[in-house]
Amino acid sequence: MFRRLNADEIECRVQSNKDNGCILLLYKNARCDMNILDETVGQMNWQRDHKELKGAMYAGVGIYDTERGSWVWKWDCGTESNTDAQKGEASDSFKRACVNWGIGRELYTAPFIWINRNDYEVIDKTNRCKDAFRVGEIGYDDAGNISYLTIFNKRSDKKVYSYSTGKKETPIKGYPSRDVMVKCARDHYPGDLISVLLETFGIEKIEDATDAQLASVWNKYGK
Repeated sequence: MFRRLNADEIECRVQSNKDNGCILLLYKNARCDMNILDETVGQMNWQRDHKELKGAMYAGVGIYDTERGSWVWKWDCGTESNTDAQKGEASDSFKRACVNWGIGRELYTAPFIWINRNDYEVIDKTNRCKDAFRVGEIGYDDAGNISYLTIFNKRSDKKVYSYSTGKKETPIKGYPSRDVMVKCARDHYPGDLISVLLETFGIEKIEDATDAQLASVWNKYGK
C-alpha cells in the first residue's frame, strides 16, 4: 500500500480566474510518483513503459510481485500540455498510471478551493493570478479522504484558504507537524530498517504512530 501524500509533495495550480477570485486545483508531479515508488517498492522493483494507441499516449507502471514471480502492470492515457505536447502527454499518462496504483488518489477528494481576490496579486490589465500558492498542512480521515487543508500565498506567506471536517490532529507543542516527523522517521530508517521501528512501536505503518512515538524519533534525529 502506498502512503498518502505529504503537504510538501502537493502542488497548487490556478484552474480559472474570476473578477473576485480564482479556483485552485491540487496535483502531484511525476518526480513525486518516482520518489514514492522508489521508497515503497525499491528502485529495482518497478518500471515504466509508454505506447501510442489510436493517437493517444499511454503509460504503464509495472511492479514486481514476488509472490507470483511476475510483473503486474497498470496503464492509463494522458493529455498534452500547453508548453510541450509530447513530453507533457508522456508525463501526464505516467502520473495517471500511478494513480491507478493508488499514489495520490486522495487528491480526488479535495474540496472546492476558492481564493479571494484580495489575497493575491494579478498580472497588469488582466484578471490572471500573478502569485503562486503552496499547501501548508494536509490531513486525512481513516478512509483516506482529505479532512484538513491549509493553503498559503508563497509571496506574502499569508494563509489564504483553510478547510476542516473537525478531525485534524493537534501537533504537540514545541514539535513540528506530523508530516514533518513522519518524514524524519523515514529519512533515518530507510528501506527495510523502517520495519525495526514499526515493530518497536507495535504498528503496521509509520503513519499509524502516535504523536508521542513520532516525538521520540524527532528528539533523537530531528534536532
